[in-house]
Amino acid sequence: MTVKRILFIRPGETDWNRAGKQQGIAAAPLNQLGVRQAEKLGEFLRVIGVSGLYVSTTRRAAQTGEIIAAKLGVSLTPDERLRERNVGYWQGLTIAEIRDWYPDQYSALQEDLDGYRIPGGEARMEVLKRMREALADILSQAEGETVAIISHTTAIKMVLHELTGSRDVQMADLTNTSVTTIARDSEGDPWRIITVDDVLHLEGMETNSVIEPEDKR
Repeated sequence: MTVKRILFIRPGETDWNRAGKQQGIAAAPLNQLGVRQAEKLGEFLRVIGVSGLYVSTTRRAAQTGEIIAAKLGVSLTPDERLRERNVGYWQGLTIAEIRDWYPDQYSALQEDLDGYRIPGGEARMEVLKRMREALADILSQAEGETVAIISHTTAIKMVLHELTGSRDVQMADLTNTSVTTIARDSEGDPWRIITVDDVLHLEGMETNSVIEPEDKR
């Protein structure tokens, strides 16, 4: 069956999110708010008809996926390729600390946002390559029209920009457990953006967006 709708989901909140730290592939667990956010999202997704749930292997994503899978009664498929960008030596630092401690490297990043490889980590184009491969496998294996992918900010933005060409995704702040949806009419048709950073399921709960090293703030 052709997949016609994909929901890209960011994991629930962690204490590192709240502190503004770069998480990358760190094993940061959900905090209490993050657990509640995931529970709310699981309840919301029950009416959408998600047939497959694919999840990054980072701890925060896996926890979010387990909560949602239990609500939906669907199996959970982990995929290491869906992980966030490895931020190497910058893991655990705030943007201000990165600017202060690694000024030359940070300047180099700003000059080549997609190609620069963070020391000990990845370039955004490397993230896109593995996300592209993961998505191709998901689309070839999925058995329903709607699938959900729990991944991370940089990973989601990179693959969605390639699929849709939309600047809205690139410029958006993705909040915890936000849902960004794309759809197509049939296989081979272009993907189109339906929603970006949808958090209506949180019903006024506190949310937290992410600041990436690429954000010029």
